[in-house]
Amino acid sequence: MTAPGASLSRYAGLVGAVLLAVAGYLGGALPDAPLGVTPASIWRTPDGPATLTCWLIGTVLLVGAWWSLRDGAPSTRWAYVTAGLWALPLLLAPPLGSRDVYSYACQGWTYAHGVDPYTVGVEAAGCPWLDTVAPIWRDTPAPYGPVFVLLAALAVGLGGGLTGTIVALRVIAVAGLLLAALCLPALARAAGVPARRAVWLALAGPLVGVHLVAGAHNDAVMLGLLLCGLLVVVRRPGRPAALLLAGALLGLAVTVKASAVVVVPFAVLAGMPDQPTVRALLRHAGWLAGGLVAALLVTSAVSGLGFGWVGGLTHSGDSEQWTSPPTAVGFVVDYAGALVGRDPQAVPVVRAVALLLLVGVLLVLWWRAWQTLRGLNDARPEVGCAPVVRSRVALHGAALALVATVVLSPVFHPWYATWPLALLALTAARTTWFVLPTAAAAFLALPDGTNLARVTKAPGALAMTALLLTVLIRTLRTARTRRRCRRCRR
Repeated sequence: MTAPGASLSRYAGLVGAVLLAVAGYLGGALPDAPLGVTPASIWRTPDGPATLTCWLIGTVLLVGAWWSLRDGAPSTRWAYVTAGLWALPLLLAPPLGSRDVYSYACQGWTYAHGVDPYTVGVEAAGCPWLDTVAPIWRDTPAPYGPVFVLLAALAVGLGGGLTGTIVALRVIAVAGLLLAALCLPALARAAGVPARRAVWLALAGPLVGVHLVAGAHNDAVMLGLLLCGLLVVVRRPGRPAALLLAGALLGLAVTVKASAVVVVPFAVLAGMPDQPTVRALLRHAGWLAGGLVAALLVTSAVSGLGFGWVGGLTHSGDSEQWTSPPTAVGFVVDYAGALVGRDPQAVPVVRAVALLLLVGVLLVLWWRAWQTLRGLNDARPEVGCAPVVRSRVALHGAALALVATVVLSPVFHPWYATWPLALLALTAARTTWFVLPTAAAAFLALPDGTNLARVTKAPGALAMTALLLTVLIRTLRTARTRRRCRRCRR
């Protein structure tokens, strides 16, 4: 039987999802919704108080219900059913939390009408739905890979008008989530963690329902392909055919969103045999890379767009918000400079330094995962590294790589937190450290897509910088304490 507390959480979350859907109909990211609004201007509209009240109460209920079972749902089936119940009202709601789905529609329309979306913005292409696209993205090339451009064009062809296209894009996003849902239990078994916890954390979270279902973000497709590729490699480690297939699936994920590429080196470790050696590492990396490169070449050739999408990635940083830690630090430096009559223009510099730091962090994470596997093999050379241990080490390294990518990227949007969420659900021993910021991110975007970070620039930047300094100081103190303990043991 299901515990009364779990049933209460299920129905509290369902009420929250319904209230969010109501907020969507009252003041969501509708095609004719005004752009450039603020919370104050929303409140002054006829439906404004009801919209904001439904959004706030709905988000609190959904976040609270998810948080209450962060250590695991009563069963895997219960977690699936509850996540589905919560998603249903949001599946029927207008777009929520972002207007990106309209950008997808216009980019698909651009490609479907014979124009290269990597060289021409949707405004210059003449998209008939231009008024629905946020102004900042109207003259920028598409930052997504050819697979997603093809999917967006397919949605335009199937949907015909704007409403049909949005419905088709949402179906595509839900298909990505269903693929992820199919992979999670097997990945949980491979990593030796309860599937009921992994499914709950990865699928029932508020960001999933609002941004991946209602918002139809392409992150859902990327996650589905990513988890599928990782599942292939952990289920058939060391087999060339499986590594080629896994590489192809990961390549498809990269051609939806390029951020998936940071997982690839850890997928190589997940596909290692029981005896990890340098020769085996190179051999398996070669097979995996072969599948990935083949996917990149085939999709670029089939779309006829080549690799023009790589250049579009440079425009993803056009938005400046304090929710990106490097951007927040740059803001604070600029504020400090203004106090002494200077204009440091530190944001681009700090962002560049953060990207260099990201490369270093990714290398360190991979090296530590590799050394862990080698150390386990050296400790028990007769049996090598157990499959569960190998999978857990590799998947956790991939999760931390995605965390580093989210933290050190020039831009952060709430739905970016879903990237590492699924893998952390599969590997992390403690959940609070990543569930808490994910829950906080659910409050950043209003139903119509207004980002609260935009109207809290200075206080948000100061708070984010203070948080970073606090985490850094605590991390250094913990490292120092560990070194002292090691010396005492010696």
